[in-house]
Amino acid sequence: MELRNKQEQFNVAIGLYNSKIRYKSLGVSVSIIIISLQFYLLSWILSQPIGADRQALSVLTAYFITDFINGLVHMFMDNNDRYDSLAGPLIANFHMHHKIPQYKKHNLFIVYFIESGSKIWLVGYLLLLFAIKEMYEVDSTVFHTLVYIGILSSVAEVSHYLCHSSCSTVAVFFGNIGLLLSKHHHARHHMQDNCNYGFLNGFTDPLLNQIASAFCKGYKNNTDLHYANYISVDSSRPET
Repeated sequence: MELRNKQEQFNVAIGLYNSKIRYKSLGVSVSIIIISLQFYLLSWILSQPIGADRQALSVLTAYFITDFINGLVHMFMDNNDRYDSLAGPLIANFHMHHKIPQYKKHNLFIVYFIESGSKIWLVGYLLLLFAIKEMYEVDSTVFHTLVYIGILSSVAEVSHYLCHSSCSTVAVFFGNIGLLLSKHHHARHHMQDNCNYGFLNGFTDPLLNQIASAFCKGYKNNTDLHYANYISVDSSRPET
């Protein structure tokens, strides 16, 4: 009975997402805000040189932290079944990436824009950085790192797109060396349960997997069952 209720809630929620223009409009608005803030913050830190060594340290640190933070968000969303909440349609649409893992083909800049629209939390993060910049003195290396996290969080969406939808030599190479998410590594997330939530390159998955094991029930026998009675009109993953 509980499973049936969840399936009905899912169908209602995804129906709302697909039929109400406000959800697509929200995604576009979120993308515009995110990319505008990213551009502003990146322009500002580039005007504040910190030297090649600290620049490299900032990028490297941001890479690990970004993979971990976005992995945590991925973990939370994959296990979120509150379809009857205000955010229910967005939650249901997020779960479609398990039902239909193949993306629609797009230019990578379009992917960056479209997929940034699903990261509502990133708006708050970037606005916080903007406020910190205006009101506080922060160590330059730390602030550079924080800004790079805000940008790489959108790059993580492109990495996930390439992992699912590209067999180009460059994408596969970057995946194999750990710069982006590798197909082999990420395949475990879809073939097994409650594992490999990393979204940028998967380096932090050992830690994420321990957290998932301790706090999450997994998706194979839970949220993955909620879309079982939903029939999509498209054979590729819907735009988010």
